[in-house]
Amino acid sequence: MRIVFIGAVEFSQRALQRLLTMQANVVGVCTLQQSEFHSDHVDLAADCNAHGIPYFYAENINASEAVNWIRDKMPDVIFCFGWSQLLQQEILTLAPHGVVGFHPAALPSNRGRHPLIWALVLGLESTASTFFFMDGGADRGDILSQREIIINDEDNARVLYDKVTRIALEQIEEFLPLLASGSFQRKKQDHRLANTWRRRGRKDGEIDWRMAAQSIHNLVRGLTKPYVGAHFTAADGTEIKVWKTAMVNDAPKNAEPGKILMQKKEGPVVKCGDAAICLLETEPLFKPEVGSYL
Repeated sequence: MRIVFIGAVEFSQRALQRLLTMQANVVGVCTLQQSEFHSDHVDLAADCNAHGIPYFYAENINASEAVNWIRDKMPDVIFCFGWSQLLQQEILTLAPHGVVGFHPAALPSNRGRHPLIWALVLGLESTASTFFFMDGGADRGDILSQREIIINDEDNARVLYDKVTRIALEQIEEFLPLLASGSFQRKKQDHRLANTWRRRGRKDGEIDWRMAAQSIHNLVRGLTKPYVGAHFTAADGTEIKVWKTAMVNDAPKNAEPGKILMQKKEGPVVKCGDAAICLLETEPLFKPEVGSYL
């Protein structure tokens, strides 16, 4: 089975490497040399060079040059794992088995942008790893493989990213031979159950100390590495990135949001809308005066 692979993020690299370990017949790769959109961007050229696989830098995957390059590889199936552009119909119909996409959410729920980030920020208790056949809409196609993933209270973006990746690689090993033999099954999505998450903006990462402590904690764990980080502005105008926090539940009720309550050895404790949080890891290092305000 001839495979053309499209991807440009860390997960793309892990998936491509797993396919190569399985000795899958990857006949071409479309990737990006650089990306302003993906904080977890990876250029797959090095992996291609190491295995003698032709690759193409596709700034616009739907441009005629990219489409013709893919067509020339005569793929039986196209894998699109970690790509921000919707594929147009010309690409979707190039391969007999179509295009298999990936979305780390429990489709048909939670289509759209930044599924791992929103799942953590919103405090969801579970998500999923879903492979589906792309149909021109956003995450709307028939499901090929889906596995539920439990989100634990201590999970952050890095932990959840790795957890989803581990499960997804297992799924690839399961469905690849089914695709090759034509014995796979398709499950239609119930569009009545769908919702679509919007693209995250910079404002979504700004900490408002009037928020509940749990909401701020969720925001931090959702935006921590490999993503851009939650942030706030200190009194001197310095932007502070927050990579890790801990809940503090014994905060005085009569302290105003944004007040520095104490300085623990782990970091400063800040009053929130209800409880408080301890800033365990910041960039740059943040050591405010106790009693001051943010």
